[in-house]
Amino acid sequence: MLRGFMNLLSLCWKPFGHPTDNFTSVGVIGTNCGAKDTKDTLLWFYDYGHYASGDFSMAVVQANQVLEDQSQIESGPFGTFLGIYDGHGGPDAARYVCDNLFRRFQEHQGVVTRETILNAFRRTEEGFTAVVSELWSTRPQIATVGTCCLVGVIHEQTLYIASLGDSRAVLGKKVGNTGEIAAIQLSTEHNANLEEIRQELSVMHPNDPQIVVQRHGVWRVKGIIQVSRSIGDVYLKHAQYNNERINAKFRLPEPIDMPILTAVPTIIAHPLHQNDSFLIFASDGLWEHLTNEKAVDIVHNHPRAGSAKRLVKAALQEAARKREMRYSDLRKIDKKVRRHFHDDISVIVLFFNHDLISRNNVLLDQPLSVRSAYDH
Repeated sequence: MLRGFMNLLSLCWKPFGHPTDNFTSVGVIGTNCGAKDTKDTLLWFYDYGHYASGDFSMAVVQANQVLEDQSQIESGPFGTFLGIYDGHGGPDAARYVCDNLFRRFQEHQGVVTRETILNAFRRTEEGFTAVVSELWSTRPQIATVGTCCLVGVIHEQTLYIASLGDSRAVLGKKVGNTGEIAAIQLSTEHNANLEEIRQELSVMHPNDPQIVVQRHGVWRVKGIIQVSRSIGDVYLKHAQYNNERINAKFRLPEPIDMPILTAVPTIIAHPLHQNDSFLIFASDGLWEHLTNEKAVDIVHNHPRAGSAKRLVKAALQEAARKREMRYSDLRKIDKKVRRHFHDDISVIVLFFNHDLISRNNVLLDQPLSVRSAYDH
C-alpha cells in the first residue's frame, strides 16, 4: 500500500531531460523537486531527496543562451554515480556525456575500479569523436565543442573521483569532536592558469614553446583554451579536424603531430570515514565566486534541504556584488546577457549516511536517476 502510494507520488516528480534507456527514471521524495525559482526563472533545483547512501540536493542556473552545463545523479544496488559536465563551445559534448558516460560505466556490471572508470571515459570519448566524424560534412563546428567532466562513484565504502578540466569536488569533513568542519578538495583541476598544469604541458610537448600562451592575463593552451583535459575538442586532438572548415579563432598555424589535449581523467580513491559529512560537486562557475571554505560553511551551517540552491544563490550574490549591483537586479537579467556576469553553474551536494554506507545498503527500493533540465 505504502509503496504504491510512493510510486504514485513519483509520477509528480519526474526528472527533467532524457534519462538513459536502460536505467529506470524515478521521482525524488523531497520538497520543491524539479522546480524553477519564482524570482529567477533561470534557476532550476531539487531541494532535497534520497539516494543509496544518504540525502542529496541539486541546482543549476543558466547564463548562456543555451545551457552548456549538464549534471546527473544515478543510484542503485551498485552504489551511486554523479557527474557534472561543464561544456564549452556549445552544449553538444556535455549532453552526449550525460547521455553516455554512465551507460559505459554500467557495462562493467557493478565492477568499480580505476580501470573500469578509465574505460568508461575512453569509450565515451571515442563515441563523441565518432559523432563528430559523422557530422563533419554538415556541422564542422562540432569539432570545436568539448566538455569538462567531474564524476564521483560511491562503491563499497570508497568514493572515487575522476576529473577532466576545472570542475571541483570538495569534501566537508568534521574536525574531531570540535563541531568544526574542514574543506578538503578531492579533485585535481586541469587549467593552464595553474603553474603545475603549465609544467605538465611543457613536459608533454617539449618541442613546442607556444604550448601555453598568456593573453589578457589568462594562460591558455595554444592561446585558445584554458583546460588541458576534456572530452571532445577534437580539433586539438586529431589533425584532420583542424583546417579551414572550422572557425579561424580555433585553427592552429602548424599541423598537429600529437594530441594537444587528453581525455584521460585524474582519478583518486578516498575511503569514506565517519567524519566525512558531505560532498560538494560543482562546475567552475561556482568556484569563481566562492572559496572551498565558504561553500562548506554555507552547507554546514544551514538545513540540508535547499543546500545546492543556497550555494548557487550565494555565488550569484557575490557575482552581483563584484559588479556593484543588487542581486535582485541580477536575477532579472535574461540568459545570454547574464553570461557577462556569471557562468552556467551546476551544483550537487551529497550528504553521507554512514550506517547505510557501512552496510552497503540501498535506501530506495527503486533505482534513482535524476538529470538537470536541458534548458530554462
